[in-house]
Amino acid sequence: MAPHIQAFFDEPTNTVTYLLGDPETKEAAVIDPVLDWDHNSGTADVRSAEAVLAAARAGGWRITHLLETHAHADHLSGAPFLKAHTGAKIGIGEHIKEVQRIFRPVFNMEGMTPDGGDFDLLFRDGEVFHVGALRVEVMHLPGHTPACVAYRVNEADVFVGDTIFMHDYGTARADFPGGDARTLYRSIRRLLSLPPETRLWMCHDYKAPGRDHYAWQSTVAEERAHNPHVKDGMTEEDFVAFRTARDATLAAPRLLLPSIQVNIRAGRFPAAESNGVRYLKVPVRAAQGVVLA
Repeated sequence: MAPHIQAFFDEPTNTVTYLLGDPETKEAAVIDPVLDWDHNSGTADVRSAEAVLAAARAGGWRITHLLETHAHADHLSGAPFLKAHTGAKIGIGEHIKEVQRIFRPVFNMEGMTPDGGDFDLLFRDGEVFHVGALRVEVMHLPGHTPACVAYRVNEADVFVGDTIFMHDYGTARADFPGGDARTLYRSIRRLLSLPPETRLWMCHDYKAPGRDHYAWQSTVAEERAHNPHVKDGMTEEDFVAFRTARDATLAAPRLLLPSIQVNIRAGRFPAAESNGVRYLKVPVRAAQGVVLA
């Protein structure tokens, strides 16, 4: 029986959250849940997560898994809120430990041990688990980050995270700490070696030039035929040269600093301080030749 797949698009961050359900058992997973974050005011809200909960209640779905494809740099995770309301376990690829090691000194997170803590499940490449009767296989697809994974459901549907975008748009950047364009190319070719009819579900969409609507579902065949960055015929050397040059022109994501320090902790904010307020950190770097007072 085909899985139930319901998409929730968050336009402020261009992120797609999915409710994946097994019609036989009514068990479900939420993939890449979003926390609504107003960066200008430092205000967190849960409208997006509540919309997923409302859909789950309406459909009779029991959420058992909260699945992250990686530690996102463009939105904060809503997984803790959903866990508090469902008891579901938060899962991510085991290489999140490497990402934690990279960013722990950046934010001086002395109390955080880079052992995957805060996540309930750390998945290995090739590991299989079940959401009800749905078979979910984990594919480790590094390059965008060291910890990126995709979730392949019943061999027909793959939730690809940021590894690849719509077939008319392209691919993710590879210049974050721990990222690598050559590794990303190889991960994408592994993904595109799946059967051509395999459906690919994106984590983001930004509307390709000439397209006036958001879209988040493609296929292996469409990507191999049309993706401007990695379609058949694009060599590894061509991709690395293109991706390296393009990434050098990109600004840091607007929510990079709040997102990373929260998402490597499975979406948890730092503990409240003595005044009851939680604080995020902003590392300050002086420009060359500048001495800060």
